[in-house]
This record gives sequence, structure tokens and C-alpha cells, in this order.
Amino acid sequence: MDPTGDLLAEAPADGGLTTGAVARLLGVAPTTLRSWDRRYGIGPAARQDGRHRRWTGADIAALRHMCALTSSGLPPAEAARTVLAGVSGPSDTARPARASRASGPLPIGRARQECRGLARAAVRLDAPALDELLTAVLDRYGLPAAWDEVIMPVLHAVGRKWETAGERYIEVEHLLSWHVSGALRGVAAGRAPAPGAGLALLACVPGETHTLALEALAATLAQQGLPVRMFGAAVPAGALEDAVRRTGPAAVVLWAQSRQTASPALVARLDAIEWGVRGARGRPVVCVAGPGWAGRQPAGARHVSGLAAAADTLATL
Repeated sequence: MDPTGDLLAEAPADGGLTTGAVARLLGVAPTTLRSWDRRYGIGPAARQDGRHRRWTGADIAALRHMCALTSSGLPPAEAARTVLAGVSGPSDTARPARASRASGPLPIGRARQECRGLARAAVRLDAPALDELLTAVLDRYGLPAAWDEVIMPVLHAVGRKWETAGERYIEVEHLLSWHVSGALRGVAAGRAPAPGAGLALLACVPGETHTLALEALAATLAQQGLPVRMFGAAVPAGALEDAVRRTGPAAVVLWAQSRQTASPALVARLDAIEWGVRGARGRPVVCVAGPGWAGRQPAGARHVSGLAAAADTLATL
């Protein structure tokens, strides 16, 4: 159901919506709407008694267009010119053919623009815009490029802001992480693994709670038709050993964000596990990933770095 229609139905018959009602509808500040009206002429076509703003359905459609353009990274002045000229917004423009997804990294200008749009939506706590932007970049560029050049830089930027601002921005980081996680799960939803493909177990080491990079790897592998078991944060060593014995995976990926959680002893324990009948026993290939393993190469492990490279390595096992 369209909330715009509900609000307009409740609005006075002679006028439309107030600025406060429109601000609540679109998730922007009333001062932003007044500023767009004053600076750029993105305002209501009619005013009650010549003074009070009353926004009609057409006015709100123009505001939605303005919000979409600024969320995608366009400066407000340029976005306003586009809206007033009646040019279609990002959601209406033709997307590149799907074959172009594998064409390589994003042009740096495009990456910066979409990073800005995603960051602005997160700071505004604009959940619908986050979902729209994440879907757009994943669909347009494919998961590895979108992750490396748009999503991860914004996550890092928000994380740095949180670290330097005390408890401020923690809600921004949490909201952004939640929507990124949801978008990643949606990428490969319903895809069946290819017959005979080797299973990969993905887990954060004990004490490690950062899961998003591992979620991105899980989604990439699922997209490629590889079976995955994603166990998430802080998996106890005993539970992980039991999972390896029960599933007989081709590979185990251990994620560590910090050196304090990276555990060479756990690598050795997993590398020593065998399963199967005598004479045809198997062992997993243990891979380590994440900044916690930087400069450390545990015996018996492969180091994987970068989403696309990690997926390629696991696909060969």
C-alpha cells in the first residue's frame, strides 16, 4: 500500500499535506524541504492563504525524485535542476546489460558518487533509500565490484566516524550493516548449488563478531553455484570441529578481524581432521581471511584476500 495515497486521502480537501506531514512521509527534515523550496524552487505549487505550504501529490512526486537523486550522490543544486527539467531519475534510467557486470572495477567517479549517496542515506537513517541504493549497485555491477568499491568503503567510513565520535553514529553503523546483510542474503536467495560441487564452511574465529565480509563471500559463492554453510560470528572451536567432521567440506574459511582473535592453533586443529573410510579419507583445505591474519601464515593454511580472489580460490577446490 502506498503511504502517500493514505496521507493524501486524509489531507484537507482544499489543500494537500503540510510540510511536517511530507517530511515524515519521506523521512527528511522539514528544514530540508524548506531549504529546497527557498534555494531551488522545489516547493508546493500552491500555498494556503498565500503563506502556509500545502503539498499536492505532484509536489510529493517531485520531492521523491529529488530525494532519489541526492541519495545517489548528486549535489542538491544539480538534482533540483534535473527535477525541474523533468528528467527521469536513477530508478527510471536504463541499466547496463547484465553482461557488463564482469567488465571490471567501477569508474572511480561513479564509485565516489554512489559511496556518497549510500553514506548520506545511512546518516539520514533512510532505510528505504538504503535498500534501493544497495539493490541498484549490486544489480548494476555485480557483488564483488559493488562490495569492494562501494559497500566496503562506506562501511569503513561510517565505522571510523563512530570510533571518533563516541557513541554518536552507532545507530548509523548498525542500520547500514543490517541493510547490507539483508541485501547480501537476497543476492543468492533461491539459487540451488551445482551437483558435485565441494562444500565450503565459513566461520568467524572464536571471539570475532565481524561477519559482513564473510557474508559477502557466502553470497558470492552461492551465486556461483557452490554449496556454503555460513556459521557467522564467534564459532567455538569444538563446534567448528564437529561441523567439519559431520559435513566433510572441501574447504573451511576462518575470518579474523584482529590479530587478537586470529588463532593458528585452531587452524592446526582443523587441518588435522580426517573423515571417510580407511584408504579414502579426506581433509579440508583451511583458508584464513581478514586483516587479523595479515603478516601471518599459519602452517597448513591458505591465505585468501579480496572477495573475487577468495571466491576464485574456493571454486578450484
